[in-house]
Amino acid sequence: MNGNTPIIQTDNLSKVYQKNRTETVTALKGLSLSVQRGEIFGYLGPNGAGKTTTIRLLLDIIRPSSGKAAIFGQDAQTNAVELHKRIGFLPGELNLWKHMTGAQVVDFVGRVRGNIDSAFIRRLTDRLQLDLNIRIRSYSTGNKRKLGIVLAMMNKPDLLILDEPTSGLDPLMQQTFNELMLEAQQAGQTVFLSSHMLGEVQAICDRVGILRGGELKAVETITSLTRANFRWVTVRVREAVAPSLLSSLNGVSEVSAVEGGLKLRLVGDFDPLLRALSPYYVQDVAVAEPTLEEIFLSFYGGNGNTQKERAS
Repeated sequence: MNGNTPIIQTDNLSKVYQKNRTETVTALKGLSLSVQRGEIFGYLGPNGAGKTTTIRLLLDIIRPSSGKAAIFGQDAQTNAVELHKRIGFLPGELNLWKHMTGAQVVDFVGRVRGNIDSAFIRRLTDRLQLDLNIRIRSYSTGNKRKLGIVLAMMNKPDLLILDEPTSGLDPLMQQTFNELMLEAQQAGQTVFLSSHMLGEVQAICDRVGILRGGELKAVETITSLTRANFRWVTVRVREAVAPSLLSSLNGVSEVSAVEGGLKLRLVGDFDPLLRALSPYYVQDVAVAEPTLEEIFLSFYGGNGNTQKERAS
Protein backbone atom coordinates (compact mmCIF):
# COMPACT_ATOMS: atom_id res chain seq x y z
CA MET A 1 0.00 0.00 0.00
CA ASN A 2 1.48 3.33 -1.06
CA GLY A 3 0.78 6.70 0.53
CA ASN A 4 -1.84 7.62 -2.06
CA THR A 5 -3.92 4.48 -1.64
CA PRO A 6 -7.26 5.23 0.07
CA ILE A 7 -7.70 3.67 3.50
CA ILE A 8 -11.27 2.73 2.51
CA GLN A 9 -12.35 2.26 -1.09
CA THR A 10 -15.69 0.96 -2.29
CA ASP A 11 -16.71 0.46 -5.90
CA ASN A 12 -20.38 0.07 -6.77
CA LEU A 13 -20.96 -1.71 -3.46
CA SER A 14 -24.52 -2.98 -3.09
CA LYS A 15 -26.53 -5.13 -0.72
CA VAL A 16 -29.97 -6.55 -1.57
CA TYR A 17 -32.00 -8.68 0.83
CA GLN A 18 -34.68 -11.14 -0.23
CA LYS A 19 -37.75 -10.04 1.70
CA ASN A 20 -39.90 -12.92 0.47
CA ARG A 21 -40.26 -15.01 -2.66
CA THR A 22 -41.22 -12.06 -4.84
CA GLU A 23 -39.87 -8.98 -3.05
CA THR A 24 -36.39 -7.66 -2.36
CA VAL A 25 -35.11 -4.81 -0.20
CA THR A 26 -32.10 -2.77 -1.32
CA ALA A 27 -30.15 -1.73 1.78
CA LEU A 28 -27.22 -0.23 -0.15
CA LYS A 29 -27.07 0.72 -3.80
CA GLY A 30 -23.94 1.32 -5.88
CA LEU A 31 -21.78 2.89 -3.17
CA SER A 32 -18.51 4.28 -4.57
CA LEU A 33 -16.57 6.03 -1.85
CA SER A 34 -12.97 6.80 -0.88
CA VAL A 35 -11.65 7.67 2.57
CA GLN A 36 -8.11 9.00 2.65
CA ARG A 37 -5.34 8.32 5.13
CA GLY A 38 -5.49 10.48 8.25
CA GLU A 39 -8.91 12.02 7.71
CA ILE A 40 -11.97 11.96 9.92
CA PHE A 41 -14.82 11.05 7.60
CA GLY A 42 -18.41 11.54 8.70
CA TYR A 43 -20.95 9.12 7.24
CA LEU A 44 -24.29 10.80 7.72
CA GLY A 45 -27.87 9.81 7.24
CA PRO A 46 -31.10 9.11 9.09
CA ASN A 47 -31.70 5.76 10.73
CA GLY A 48 -32.25 3.12 8.07
CA ALA A 49 -30.24 4.97 5.42
CA GLY A 50 -27.72 2.14 5.03
CA LYS A 51 -24.88 3.30 7.28
CA THR A 52 -24.67 0.15 9.40
CA THR A 53 -25.02 -2.03 6.31
CA THR A 54 -21.99 -0.27 4.83
CA ILE A 55 -19.94 -0.89 7.97
CA ARG A 56 -20.89 -4.57 8.09
CA LEU A 57 -19.83 -4.95 4.46
CA LEU A 58 -16.50 -3.26 5.14
CA LEU A 59 -15.85 -5.61 8.04
CA ASP A 60 -17.00 -8.72 6.13
CA ILE A 61 -19.77 -9.35 8.66
CA ILE A 62 -22.11 -9.61 5.67
CA ARG A 63 -21.28 -10.15 2.02
CA PRO A 64 -22.19 -7.75 -0.81
CA SER A 65 -24.70 -8.59 -3.51
CA SER A 66 -22.43 -6.82 -5.99
CA GLY A 67 -19.46 -4.49 -6.05
CA LYS A 68 -16.39 -4.63 -3.84
CA ALA A 69 -14.69 -2.98 -0.89
CA ALA A 70 -11.03 -2.57 -0.02
CA ILE A 71 -9.33 -1.49 3.21
CA PHE A 72 -5.65 -0.49 3.21
CA GLY A 73 -5.68 -1.44 -0.48
CA GLN A 74 -6.64 -5.06 0.27
CA ASP A 75 -9.90 -6.82 -0.53
CA ALA A 76 -12.17 -6.55 2.52
CA GLN A 77 -13.45 -10.11 2.10
CA THR A 78 -10.43 -12.20 1.23
CA ASN A 79 -8.15 -10.43 3.74
CA ALA A 80 -10.66 -9.83 6.53
CA VAL A 81 -8.75 -11.63 9.30
CA GLU A 82 -5.53 -9.68 8.75
CA LEU A 83 -7.32 -6.40 8.20
CA HIS A 84 -9.25 -6.67 11.46
CA LYS A 85 -5.96 -6.58 13.37
CA ARG A 86 -5.51 -3.00 12.20
CA ILE A 87 -9.10 -1.85 12.79
CA GLY A 88 -10.84 -0.63 15.94
CA PHE A 89 -14.58 -1.15 15.68
CA LEU A 90 -17.46 0.18 17.75
CA PRO A 91 -20.82 -1.30 16.67
CA GLY A 92 -24.08 0.58 16.99
CA GLU A 93 -25.36 -2.10 19.37
CA LEU A 94 -22.65 -3.28 21.74
CA ASN A 95 -23.35 -6.70 23.27
CA LEU A 96 -20.92 -7.61 26.06
CA TRP A 97 -20.61 -10.28 28.74
CA LYS A 98 -22.90 -8.93 31.45
CA HIS A 99 -21.42 -11.03 34.25
CA MET A 100 -17.93 -9.63 33.65
CA THR A 101 -16.50 -6.36 34.92
CA GLY A 102 -15.27 -3.70 32.52
CA ALA A 103 -11.70 -4.57 33.52
CA GLN A 104 -12.24 -8.25 32.69
CA VAL A 105 -13.63 -7.38 29.27
CA VAL A 106 -10.70 -5.07 28.54
CA ASP A 107 -8.25 -7.74 29.71
CA PHE A 108 -9.89 -10.42 27.56
CA VAL A 109 -9.95 -8.27 24.43
CA GLY A 110 -6.40 -7.13 25.16
CA ARG A 111 -5.12 -10.72 25.33
CA VAL A 112 -6.85 -11.53 22.04
CA ARG A 113 -5.39 -8.51 20.28
CA GLY A 114 -2.05 -8.37 22.03
CA ASN A 115 0.40 -5.48 22.18
CA ILE A 116 -1.78 -3.39 24.52
CA ASP A 117 -0.52 -0.28 26.33
CA SER A 118 -1.97 -0.42 29.86
CA ALA A 119 -1.01 3.19 30.57
CA PHE A 120 -2.91 4.32 27.47
CA ILE A 121 -6.00 2.39 28.58
CA ARG A 122 -5.84 4.09 31.98
CA ARG A 123 -5.66 7.49 30.30
CA LEU A 124 -8.69 6.64 28.19
CA THR A 125 -10.77 5.47 31.14
CA ASP A 126 -9.75 8.48 33.23
CA ARG A 127 -10.74 10.94 30.51
CA LEU A 128 -14.01 9.14 29.86
CA GLN A 129 -14.65 8.86 33.62
CA LEU A 130 -15.25 5.13 33.29
CA ASP A 131 -15.01 2.78 36.26
CA LEU A 132 -13.80 -0.61 35.00
CA ASN A 133 -14.45 -2.34 38.34
CA ILE A 134 -18.23 -2.45 37.81
CA ARG A 135 -19.98 -5.40 36.19
CA ILE A 136 -21.36 -4.78 32.71
CA ARG A 137 -24.91 -5.53 33.87
CA SER A 138 -24.72 -2.46 36.12
CA TYR A 139 -23.41 -0.10 33.43
CA SER A 140 -25.65 2.66 32.15
CA THR A 141 -26.10 3.05 28.39
CA GLY A 142 -23.54 5.85 28.41
CA ASN A 143 -20.96 3.78 30.30
CA LYS A 144 -21.40 0.87 27.88
CA ARG A 145 -20.69 3.32 25.07
CA LYS A 146 -17.60 4.57 26.87
CA LEU A 147 -16.35 1.01 27.26
CA GLY A 148 -16.96 0.43 23.56
CA ILE A 149 -14.83 3.48 22.75
CA VAL A 150 -12.04 2.16 24.97
CA LEU A 151 -12.18 -1.27 23.31
CA ALA A 152 -12.05 0.29 19.85
CA MET A 153 -9.13 2.60 20.65
CA MET A 154 -7.08 0.56 23.09
CA ASN A 155 -4.65 -0.97 20.61
CA LYS A 156 -4.18 2.31 18.69
CA PRO A 157 -5.46 0.88 15.39
CA ASP A 158 -4.67 2.42 12.02
CA LEU A 159 -8.39 2.71 11.29
CA LEU A 160 -11.31 3.41 13.61
CA ILE A 161 -14.77 2.44 12.34
CA LEU A 162 -17.36 3.82 14.73
CA ASP A 163 -21.12 3.36 14.38
CA GLU A 164 -23.07 6.07 16.27
CA PRO A 165 -20.25 6.41 18.82
CA THR A 166 -21.69 9.18 21.00
CA SER A 167 -25.20 7.75 21.37
CA GLY A 168 -26.02 7.89 25.09
CA LEU A 169 -23.13 10.19 26.03
CA ASP A 170 -23.76 13.46 27.81
CA PRO A 171 -22.50 16.71 26.21
CA LEU A 172 -19.32 16.77 28.31
CA MET A 173 -18.38 13.24 27.24
CA GLN A 174 -19.23 14.07 23.63
CA GLN A 175 -16.65 16.85 23.84
CA THR A 176 -14.12 14.43 25.32
CA PHE A 177 -14.85 12.00 22.49
CA ASN A 178 -14.23 14.77 19.94
CA GLU A 179 -10.87 15.50 21.56
CA LEU A 180 -9.92 11.82 21.43
CA MET A 181 -10.75 11.63 17.73
CA LEU A 182 -8.71 14.73 16.90
CA GLU A 183 -5.78 13.30 18.86
CA ALA A 184 -6.11 10.00 17.00
CA GLN A 185 -5.99 11.91 13.74
CA GLN A 186 -2.87 13.77 14.87
CA ALA A 187 -1.30 10.38 15.61
CA GLY A 188 -1.90 9.34 11.99
CA GLN A 189 -5.02 7.26 12.49
CA THR A 190 -8.02 7.38 10.15
CA VAL A 191 -11.57 7.65 11.49
CA PHE A 192 -14.76 6.54 9.72
CA LEU A 193 -17.62 7.90 11.82
CA SER A 194 -21.24 6.97 11.22
CA SER A 195 -23.85 9.26 12.69
CA HIS A 196 -27.33 10.69 12.32
CA MET A 197 -26.49 13.58 14.65
CA LEU A 198 -25.05 16.20 12.38
CA GLY A 199 -23.85 18.48 15.14
CA GLU A 200 -21.30 15.93 16.35
CA VAL A 201 -19.42 15.84 13.04
CA GLN A 202 -19.28 19.58 12.50
CA ALA A 203 -16.40 20.08 14.94
CA ILE A 204 -14.16 17.17 13.93
CA CYS A 205 -14.84 15.80 10.44
CA ASP A 206 -12.86 16.79 7.37
CA ARG A 207 -15.44 15.47 4.90
CA VAL A 208 -18.92 14.04 5.12
CA GLY A 209 -20.88 11.65 2.96
CA ILE A 210 -24.66 12.06 2.98
CA LEU A 211 -26.59 8.81 2.64
CA ARG A 212 -30.30 8.44 2.02
CA GLY A 213 -32.30 5.35 1.18
CA GLY A 214 -29.15 3.31 0.62
CA GLU A 215 -27.69 5.79 -1.88
CA LEU A 216 -24.82 8.23 -1.47
CA LYS A 217 -26.27 11.65 -2.26
CA ALA A 218 -23.25 13.88 -1.74
CA VAL A 219 -19.68 13.96 -0.44
CA GLU A 220 -18.56 17.39 0.74
CA THR A 221 -15.96 19.00 2.96
CA ILE A 222 -17.40 20.44 6.13
CA THR A 223 -16.32 23.89 4.89
CA SER A 224 -18.16 23.64 1.58
CA LEU A 225 -21.18 21.95 3.14
CA THR A 226 -21.60 24.77 5.63
CA ARG A 227 -21.14 27.38 2.90
CA ALA A 228 -24.81 27.07 2.06
CA ASN A 229 -26.68 29.27 -0.36
CA PHE A 230 -28.99 30.74 2.27
CA ARG A 231 -28.71 32.77 5.45
CA TRP A 232 -30.97 33.63 8.36
CA VAL A 233 -31.53 37.38 8.65
CA THR A 234 -33.06 39.05 11.69
CA VAL A 235 -34.13 42.65 11.13
CA ARG A 236 -35.08 44.84 14.10
CA VAL A 237 -37.05 47.99 13.27
CA ARG A 238 -38.50 50.85 15.29
CA GLU A 239 -42.00 50.50 13.79
CA ALA A 240 -44.01 47.33 13.36
CA VAL A 241 -43.53 45.65 9.98
CA ALA A 242 -45.99 43.07 8.70
CA PRO A 243 -44.35 39.78 7.59
CA SER A 244 -46.38 39.96 4.37
CA LEU A 245 -44.35 43.01 3.31
CA LEU A 246 -41.23 40.87 2.92
CA SER A 247 -42.54 37.38 2.20
CA SER A 248 -43.20 38.20 -1.47
CA LEU A 249 -39.66 39.45 -2.12
CA ASN A 250 -37.37 37.54 -4.44
CA GLY A 251 -35.13 35.21 -2.40
CA VAL A 252 -37.03 35.73 0.86
CA SER A 253 -38.96 32.96 2.59
CA GLU A 254 -39.98 31.71 6.05
CA VAL A 255 -40.68 35.19 7.38
CA SER A 256 -41.74 35.23 11.02
CA ALA A 257 -42.26 37.90 13.65
CA VAL A 258 -39.73 38.10 16.49
CA GLU A 259 -39.42 40.57 19.33
CA GLY A 260 -38.74 43.95 17.79
CA GLY A 261 -38.73 42.82 14.17
CA LEU A 262 -38.71 39.95 11.71
CA LYS A 263 -36.64 36.85 11.02
CA LEU A 264 -36.38 35.45 7.50
CA ARG A 265 -34.50 33.09 5.25
CA LEU A 266 -32.60 34.85 2.46
CA VAL A 267 -31.17 33.41 -0.74
CA GLY A 268 -29.14 35.69 -2.99
CA ASP A 269 -28.62 39.44 -2.76
CA PHE A 270 -29.64 41.76 0.07
CA ASP A 271 -30.71 44.58 -2.23
CA PRO A 272 -34.43 43.67 -2.62
CA LEU A 273 -34.71 43.31 1.16
CA LEU A 274 -32.97 46.63 1.87
CA ARG A 275 -35.12 48.47 -0.67
CA ALA A 276 -38.30 47.10 0.91
CA LEU A 277 -37.14 48.26 4.34
CA SER A 278 -36.00 51.73 3.19
CA PRO A 279 -39.14 53.53 4.51
CA TYR A 280 -38.51 52.11 7.99
CA TYR A 281 -35.98 52.96 10.70
CA VAL A 282 -33.78 49.84 10.89
CA GLN A 283 -32.13 49.48 14.27
CA ASP A 284 -30.17 46.28 13.66
CA VAL A 285 -29.57 43.57 11.08
CA ALA A 286 -28.13 40.24 12.24
CA VAL A 287 -27.03 37.58 9.76
CA ALA A 288 -26.50 33.95 10.80
CA GLU A 289 -25.23 31.04 8.75
CA PRO A 290 -27.48 27.95 8.78
CA THR A 291 -26.63 25.12 11.12
CA LEU A 292 -25.41 21.83 9.73
CA GLU A 293 -28.80 20.36 10.63
CA GLU A 294 -30.54 22.98 8.49
CA ILE A 295 -28.12 22.39 5.64
CA PHE A 296 -28.80 18.68 5.91
CA LEU A 297 -32.53 19.32 5.70
CA SER A 298 -31.92 21.46 2.63
CA PHE A 299 -30.35 18.39 0.99
CA TYR A 300 -33.42 16.35 1.90
CA GLY A 301 -35.98 19.13 1.52
CA GLY A 302 -39.10 19.02 -0.61
CA ASN A 303 -39.45 15.56 -2.09
CA GLY A 304 -36.42 14.23 -0.26
CA ASN A 305 -33.97 14.68 -3.13
CA THR A 306 -30.72 16.58 -2.90
CA GLN A 307 -30.29 20.08 -4.27
CA LYS A 308 -28.44 18.70 -7.29
CA GLU A 309 -31.23 16.22 -8.03
CA ARG A 310 -33.91 18.88 -7.70
CA ALA A 311 -32.02 21.10 -10.12
CA SER A 312 -31.71 18.37 -12.77
